[in-house]
Amino acid sequence: MSVLPPAPLLSVDLLSDRNRTPAALLLEFSNSGADDAFIPLAQHEDFRALAGRFPCRFTTGGMSPSLEPAVVEAGCRPVPAGSLARIDRLPEEPFPPEIDWIAGPWYMAPRAKPAGSQAASRALALQLVQLVSTDADTHEIEAVLRRDPTLSYHLLRLVNSLGMGMSRQITSFSQAILILGRAQLRRWLNLMLFSARSGDEGSAMLLARVAVRARLMELAAKASGLDKSNQESAFMAGMFSLLGVLFGMPLEEVLRPLRISETLLGALLRREGDIGRLLTLAEAAEGRDLPAVEACLQGLHLAAAEFNLLNVQAHNWMLDVVRESAGGQHA
Repeated sequence: MSVLPPAPLLSVDLLSDRNRTPAALLLEFSNSGADDAFIPLAQHEDFRALAGRFPCRFTTGGMSPSLEPAVVEAGCRPVPAGSLARIDRLPEEPFPPEIDWIAGPWYMAPRAKPAGSQAASRALALQLVQLVSTDADTHEIEAVLRRDPTLSYHLLRLVNSLGMGMSRQITSFSQAILILGRAQLRRWLNLMLFSARSGDEGSAMLLARVAVRARLMELAAKASGLDKSNQESAFMAGMFSLLGVLFGMPLEEVLRPLRISETLLGALLRREGDIGRLLTLAEAAEGRDLPAVEACLQGLHLAAAEFNLLNVQAHNWMLDVVRESAGGQHA
């Protein structure tokens, strides 16, 4: 990976289309008088890969004459005037025809408490997360999987799609768990909690947001020198931090049945320790609070240029998650 020189901060805002699905990224290059420092990022292979696979738009106000051509050459395009609406909640009336993109945290409104089969499915997924996190016996995990055909189907589909050098299809839960591994199984279960649900207009956007948050925290944990265990905890914290939104109830209440460590609990509920600082950093980045991001980066001993690249990489990873979810949505 190439080393980037010092740079100001890049803001990345996930946009939905009129169908409420992830559709573009809005890039804002902080106007600090050092715009040209973004040029190495625009030329980086990871940035070009992101712009090549997903629409990336940018605002041109105050952009230096040398930066805009570099960003366009990477595959990004200016956002047309009047094509973007920024909202906190979905309006009752349709958007005007000129609106192509929807920005804002409208999809972060707490959901109604799930009921019926949806509530049962999410409860089972949470139970599975608990079992995997505490290294339960494979037979216990199998027993829970057998109670949810949707989760079972998606697990076998995932493992079979990976190939893993196997000459035959995987047909049992124990095989799937063994091949996937506990760490990857835990990640998959967390993502399945947020995958698209019928009747929830914001579920695809929420999945995208939680995927970026978790992956960004994991990458930042690694970049700041934390060990593998803490990197995994950072990913888990990113995932768990939005469970309150998903379940329509206080986060502390959602976490109560889960036997998670005091360190992770302190990070989630009180933003304590290294993981808490990483969560604060991710939230500040999502809220485009650049002074708060800068303060967090100083505490974590991370350079702005490094964080910009991590943010790009996290959004690239999110696209894979969203694509996989779209290939197997469930009610």
